[in-house]
Amino acid sequence: MDNNINKNPQNNEDDFIIGKGFPILEEEEEMPVKTKKRGKHIIRNTIWIIAILLISVGIGFGVVVVGSDYLGIGFGRGDNCTVEIDKGMGTAGIAKRLNEGGAVKSELAFRIYSRLKGFDGKYKYGVYTFNTEAGYESICEMLMTEGAKAESVTVTIPEGTGINDYTKNVNGKDVTVPGIATLLEKAGVCSRADFIAALNDVKLDSKLLKNVNVGKTYHELEGYLFPETYDFYSYDSKECAVLAVEKMIKETENRISDEMFKRAEKLGFSMNEILTMASIVQMEAGESNSEMANVAAIFYNRLNSDNFATLGSSPTCYYGESFRNDDGRYDTYKIKGLPPGPLCSPGIDAIKAALYPTKDIPYYYFVTDSNGKFYYHKTFEEQQATVKRLKQGNNWTYEYFD
Repeated sequence: MDNNINKNPQNNEDDFIIGKGFPILEEEEEMPVKTKKRGKHIIRNTIWIIAILLISVGIGFGVVVVGSDYLGIGFGRGDNCTVEIDKGMGTAGIAKRLNEGGAVKSELAFRIYSRLKGFDGKYKYGVYTFNTEAGYESICEMLMTEGAKAESVTVTIPEGTGINDYTKNVNGKDVTVPGIATLLEKAGVCSRADFIAALNDVKLDSKLLKNVNVGKTYHELEGYLFPETYDFYSYDSKECAVLAVEKMIKETENRISDEMFKRAEKLGFSMNEILTMASIVQMEAGESNSEMANVAAIFYNRLNSDNFATLGSSPTCYYGESFRNDDGRYDTYKIKGLPPGPLCSPGIDAIKAALYPTKDIPYYYFVTDSNGKFYYHKTFEEQQATVKRLKQGNNWTYEYFD
């Protein structure tokens, strides 16, 4: 027996090898799978719980906001706001105006309230002053019982008009160009003082108005009031001044597209600088829209040339004189580069000319004759020769400054 055992020493060891000859149930391997599934289930439930909580909070907050809006309480209320409702405007348009003016926070909630109460179609047009603490009931009551307080007047703001009047000397005669403030006062829209006060109260927080050169200009919104023919209300000076300013600024914002902002950036200028150049082009070219791109190119050539210490635009000389204690900051015969801001309200053609001047024009000077024809020159000597010829033919309109 001893011999057999010694001959097969591995047999005894094999008998004790775990798993040899029979299967092993690997129960331990199932445990991680169950744990993993349980973990996913917990995460899924947690996400649902968080989502439900967020939705609940959102709904609750929405209820609070709409409820406060309906009642006219909370959220920094207490101020007065002026809202213009146009003739024939529907509830949707009215709700939008009320929201823009600050009278309501939710256009949709106001529209639903109006529909449920049966007020749609009963509102009157006109100019309204709402206290922002007024609830929907009070607002609707005012819209149905008041309104039509003001007759509208038509006022044309010509291209190239500034906020102030200014006087220039043309062929030895003083010519006064009325400003926007004067035009509105004469039309009965508002007083000059109320118009200036309304300008000073504008919040410079829109994409366009953020370009205003605050503290550097005489009128911060000079050039930002679009020249156009408007229908303005005229029953209360202060309120109508605010509405007039808002309408003119909104028109400018509607005219200046995102593409124009991108173009200005490509040129390396802010929109304030583009409007400033456009205002100079407008005052220099007048009604000659076809020549504006050439005029703009000439002034850009001067800006980019080492041979010109200043821009040298004649209208910039008399703009500053319309302000007391003028320090010459707009006079481009004295300052380098562009003035701090526009000198008038440029039209859309002048703005486009400032953005898209004529390419590769080789001129640095221009002059016009009494018929409005433009003459372009490369040198000052050429310019003077043309001026001399026009004078001899009594065909030159000129301006000069004291």
